[in-house]
Amino acid sequence: MRRLYILDIKKQKKVFFIIPISLFVALFLFLESNYTPTVFSDQDNPRALNTGNTNNSSIALTFNINHGTEKVIPILERLSSEEVSATFFVSGEWAERHPDILDKIAEANHEIGMLGYQYKSYVEQDIEQVRRDLNKAKDTFTKLGYEDIYLLRAPNGHLNEEIINLAENQGLKVIHWSLNPNDWKNPGTKKITNHVLKNLSNGDIILLHASDSVKQTEKALEQLIPEIKKQNKDFMTISELITLSESESEELQSKKK
Repeated sequence: MRRLYILDIKKQKKVFFIIPISLFVALFLFLESNYTPTVFSDQDNPRALNTGNTNNSSIALTFNINHGTEKVIPILERLSSEEVSATFFVSGEWAERHPDILDKIAEANHEIGMLGYQYKSYVEQDIEQVRRDLNKAKDTFTKLGYEDIYLLRAPNGHLNEEIINLAENQGLKVIHWSLNPNDWKNPGTKKITNHVLKNLSNGDIILLHASDSVKQTEKALEQLIPEIKKQNKDFMTISELITLSESESEELQSKKK
């Protein structure tokens, strides 16, 4: 828990200290809570992907699932009715328990990524524990017939350089996000919708959830998807965003030569 300690000074001077300190702390907390890694890794700077090509009007809906089965079906039905493909990040443990629903996700032309095997923060484990979790997740998806999964989202989004390096050495591409309406907190359909629409930009990767704890996400999608389409945004999977960004990067490099 973070605590703000203020010096005990004369009452008439307190306000001059409290205001700047409070503003500084508020800015620090805002930056920390909204931090996202930047776009692509290179040899000297491992990164997670948090946005696609900002010069293109494409965006990606992504959903995390690590427990329950009740909410994912209505969400799949909503996406189907709107003819939108998304990327679902699921834990290996959940996939193992619900292979039929995993198949439904794939059959509906959605992309599947993994949240590791056990949904537990990677930064709270030593690197060998993370390695074992990733290996178990890969083995699980392979046994279920999904041996080509290469997208990884860290549980809770908790990352550091060592984790990204480990994942990439295993042939995985780490995916974060750029827009998070915190739908898992169930703040209200209107708040979820407004947060996305007010902050939406080209290339955004939107973090949503399809576990049973979310109560308002499907209703939010009912409003969100048509409004996003009105902005002439194209819905893409994460792999499609990656392909588009890499193509743009290659094009720019060729022009420089």
